[in-house]
Amino acid sequence: MKFPFCRSPVVSDAFLSHIAETLKEIEAEGLYKKERLISSPQGGVITVGGREVINLCANNYLGLADHPALEEAARKALEPKGYGMASVRFICGTQDIHRQLEQRLAQFLGKEDSILFAACFDANGGLFEPLLGPEDAIISDALNHASIIDGIRLCKARRFRYQNSDMTDLEAKLKEAREGGARHIMIATDGVFSMDGYLAKLPEVTALAQKYDALVMVDDCHATGFMGPKGEGTPAHFGVDVDILTGTLGKALGGGIGGYIAGPQPVVDLLRQRARPYLFSNSLPPAVVMSGLEAIRLVEEGDDLRRNLFENANYWRKGLETLGFDLLPGEHPIIPVMLGEAKLAQAMAAALFEEGVYVSGFFFPVVPRGRARIRTQMNAALTRNDLDRALEAFAKAGKATGVLS
Repeated sequence: MKFPFCRSPVVSDAFLSHIAETLKEIEAEGLYKKERLISSPQGGVITVGGREVINLCANNYLGLADHPALEEAARKALEPKGYGMASVRFICGTQDIHRQLEQRLAQFLGKEDSILFAACFDANGGLFEPLLGPEDAIISDALNHASIIDGIRLCKARRFRYQNSDMTDLEAKLKEAREGGARHIMIATDGVFSMDGYLAKLPEVTALAQKYDALVMVDDCHATGFMGPKGEGTPAHFGVDVDILTGTLGKALGGGIGGYIAGPQPVVDLLRQRARPYLFSNSLPPAVVMSGLEAIRLVEEGDDLRRNLFENANYWRKGLETLGFDLLPGEHPIIPVMLGEAKLAQAMAAALFEEGVYVSGFFFPVVPRGRARIRTQMNAALTRNDLDRALEAFAKAGKATGVLS
């Protein structure tokens, strides 16, 4: 028996009309995000619309996204391990290489074990609910990544928020949580606040955590691979230890996909039993897993890459300052150029593309209104010639848009 396709034209048309109006409003405010199609591998120079452009907005900090060793590792994984797992981990989706990567990540990060997720968004989304309940408290930095915010929303623990890197406010929230009878307290922070390139004050955070018997969780996505000795991240950079680290294979560690949580063995064991994104998402494909193992090797041997990255970052920052751009201070390879309004950020990005430089404007809701910017990011694979050409482009685009006089 065939059933006719039915829909309510009144409800559907009204709904679609509402969506269309919302999109018009987004576009009118200069907040509409457009995607350009890249026809080359990710790299310091990419091909977009048939043109080669210098790429200054990827998270490809060490330039590994098109590294031959990672491509070869992915190819070598296909024949013995197959294309995909077609299953979640606990049913029939765990290969020996999945555990190898988890143990390798744990060793690299100095933790007892780690657990893989499809992305760090999933890792952060699945972290809090299994570990903390209504008797507990989470204290979160105001500028934490959306994935931490969403993960905390799924948890029944009491929620506190402290102003970005404000240790006085953090201590006040710790006192409030402790005096309120919290059984366990967890401080959650980004290791690097990615919109600004600021590092979390981990020495002060960990000292306060010790004073108030709290745990510390750090999302280190924008640090693993290049901050600290051997690229072990922001805790290693500051010489401190934290309880739980989350991170990604999708930035400096090859730029693919995949996230992880690293920490004490009982924590990881409980997450395997209760973390919903882990229990209900497909396992990472074998090619990604094998490339991840190779990426860790390259990172551990990558002192020259890290040196190039930070030399590039220093040169780029000085060049932009000399031109007269308004920059946020910092030591990280994220170097935001502050422009204020969304439409200006969009216009500047478009002008730069015409000059052969690929960047993106960042604006509300990604950053607060009135704080629009172009977030430039350095890459170890960029040459001095690339940077000089990009500085020339910034000078021209800055004058064309009125950002520079």
